[in-house]
Amino acid sequence: MSLAARRIVLITSRSRPAISAQRRAASSASHGHHEHDHHHEQDSTVYPAESFGGRFWRNVVLVSIAGALGLKYAPEPSENVYLTRWIAMYTAPRDYWLSLNAKHTAQQEEYARVGLLVNDAQRPPVHRFRYPQMLDQASAFLVPVGSDVDVSSVVPKV
Repeated sequence: MSLAARRIVLITSRSRPAISAQRRAASSASHGHHEHDHHHEQDSTVYPAESFGGRFWRNVVLVSIAGALGLKYAPEPSENVYLTRWIAMYTAPRDYWLSLNAKHTAQQEEYARVGLLVNDAQRPPVHRFRYPQMLDQASAFLVPVGSDVDVSSVVPKV
């Protein structure tokens, strides 16, 4: 037997008793019920008595009474109420909002036109040739030497 095999057998033989010692039945037969009585202690926490006389409920009642009185003695709705005048003092006039909305609408229309132009744009069509060297065969710059006629001595008739 090789050294590695002996070592594996030695390790597994040592670990078996530890594993088997940890296993036991979890039923009530493995230990008695009388052992549980010693583990539990009585709850000694004392809780304060709860009632509707606390600060929270007092504040709820006071806020409710203040709300009812505020609704009963509130001024009549009209244009001369101090709160309405105060809000109107810090708000922009109606004409300002109309002009701002019209300007925004015009800008959005222009933005939409530009978006349509960009979205509808297409690349120009590209023609692909199977044999692009064919263009060089018929080019005017690829004329062989001597095939060009010298017409410098020719005088045109008038």
